[in-house]
Amino acid sequence: MLGKVVYVSDNEVHVRVPDGANIVTNIINIHVILEDEQKRVVGEVVDITGNLIKIGLLGEYVGDTFYTGVIRKPTLNAKIRIINNEELSVITGRNDINSFHLGVSPLYNNYPVYGDINKLFSNHLAIFGNSGSGKSCGVARILQNLFLNKNIMPCKANFLIFDAYGEYHTAFKDIDKINPNYHFKYYTTNKYDNNGKKLRIPIYLFDINDMALLLSATEHSQLPIIEKMLKIVNIFASNNEMSLAYKNHLIAKAIINILYTNQTSASKRNDAFAIISTCSTPQFNLSAPVQGLGYTRKFRDCFMIDSNGNFSESNLLMEYLSSFVRDEYDALDIREKNFYTFKDLEKALDFTLISEGMLHNEKVYSDAITLKVRLHSLVIGEYAEYFEYNDFISEQEFISRIMAYDNNGKAQIVNFNFEDVDDWFAKVITKFMVKLLFEFSKNLSNRASVPFNIFLEEAHRYVQKDNDQYLLGYNIFERVAKEGRKYGIILNLISQRPVELSETVISQVSNFLIFKLTHPVDIDYMKKMLPNINANIIEKQKSLQAGTCVAFGNAFKVPIIVHFEMPNPAPQSGNCNVVNTWQIKGE
Repeated sequence: MLGKVVYVSDNEVHVRVPDGANIVTNIINIHVILEDEQKRVVGEVVDITGNLIKIGLLGEYVGDTFYTGVIRKPTLNAKIRIINNEELSVITGRNDINSFHLGVSPLYNNYPVYGDINKLFSNHLAIFGNSGSGKSCGVARILQNLFLNKNIMPCKANFLIFDAYGEYHTAFKDIDKINPNYHFKYYTTNKYDNNGKKLRIPIYLFDINDMALLLSATEHSQLPIIEKMLKIVNIFASNNEMSLAYKNHLIAKAIINILYTNQTSASKRNDAFAIISTCSTPQFNLSAPVQGLGYTRKFRDCFMIDSNGNFSESNLLMEYLSSFVRDEYDALDIREKNFYTFKDLEKALDFTLISEGMLHNEKVYSDAITLKVRLHSLVIGEYAEYFEYNDFISEQEFISRIMAYDNNGKAQIVNFNFEDVDDWFAKVITKFMVKLLFEFSKNLSNRASVPFNIFLEEAHRYVQKDNDQYLLGYNIFERVAKEGRKYGIILNLISQRPVELSETVISQVSNFLIFKLTHPVDIDYMKKMLPNINANIIEKQKSLQAGTCVAFGNAFKVPIIVHFEMPNPAPQSGNCNVVNTWQIKGE
């Protein structure tokens, strides 16, 4: 017995050690039992001052079942003792079909700690810690242990790792050696990385919101431009009879609108010819025949200017243009997607800007030209290759290809290496992928039947307070954080700067693995965002060794210190060995 209870509150118990007794100081963070004839309460030693031991209350046993939280507080007559192995196994987890080996408890002679698979992988998880604290190794070890687990075979698992530095390839590339049904797939942006497939994204799968992010739109006035561009590029990309009629309608209407402007005839002609050069058809090209009454003119000749500064064939031109206009086409809602390229998209934007007269409207000129410049820089820039997709597939087919392995197998772990692109581009692609998975999962007839666990390494680069909410009305990470769990879309945030993460996302996280985190701003932010968590829990991590974390949340009966074995093989997350690098090797 440790001593006598002298104080009981809602959350704490103070125990006085008898005078002259030797206090064992190495029981800090050790779990104790406070029991009497009616109950057993579990607490944790959080402080020892003089002969006074402070114990934080965690939960209680009702029979052999442990419940988090304490309703029936210990009495002043309660006996206090160190928790025994049987009781400890209840709160550290047991090896059964619903669990897997997570790590060991360094406080209890490396006593095994098991994670509840359902509670850990069906709830959002945050993994925080300084650089070098063991976050990446911890993630690798968790997944390795899961696939080494003999109680369950995760053959239908879908783990997607968005990797800022390409660290995880070495950790999972040989996963098929554990089981030939397990597969690892690797996509890379590194031009010199021959270990996997080069990342390719079908640009035609981008909707208006995705395109707004890709073009770094900042104003609501830019969204109608993007929407019109996407509508036009899908129409222009199709080759059927309906598409041709629609093209001719758009071209004719655009030129008519130009003819009714206050520009000079020469300017009108230049704009009309610009439209034709951007998008031509058999009916609308410079050499197309325009049939008059008893005579024929080429389309370009209809724009000849007479001595009065007018088009000599203005009546013939207007009749020809009007014959292609179909008012019912303006009401058509074109949602069908077709195959198109970046260059097709640029042509569609040019057509949109010219046909709508946006380049002559001072109110929208700045917004329009900004989009045009950004799109062109993408077309001619180094990032264009990531959108070189050779065939047309649906969103569902694209997801299937992402998760597919050679010889019709399935990849359980898919790793995206973003080390060769900047944060902005990585964020856009990650948001697109997460939104695609979210929409796919929402449309499943059997809800949450295809779960996806998304690991975001360096999550502070992506999960931020962005302009998305203002521009689009939502932030995909915040939407997934709030709604994804019921559809089986689970976020796993790995970051060394929790303060830079979205508060909304953090508020929806159910499980935490906190490695050593020393920046006071990050620690204060954690305390602010997790008001229901005892501050002592967050303070614990300050003295942790590398590879050790404080684990708490829905998946854990009580907060517990867990040490992870080094993953085998390990991710490429270690520091440079400066001594070895500096050495001059002898011949």
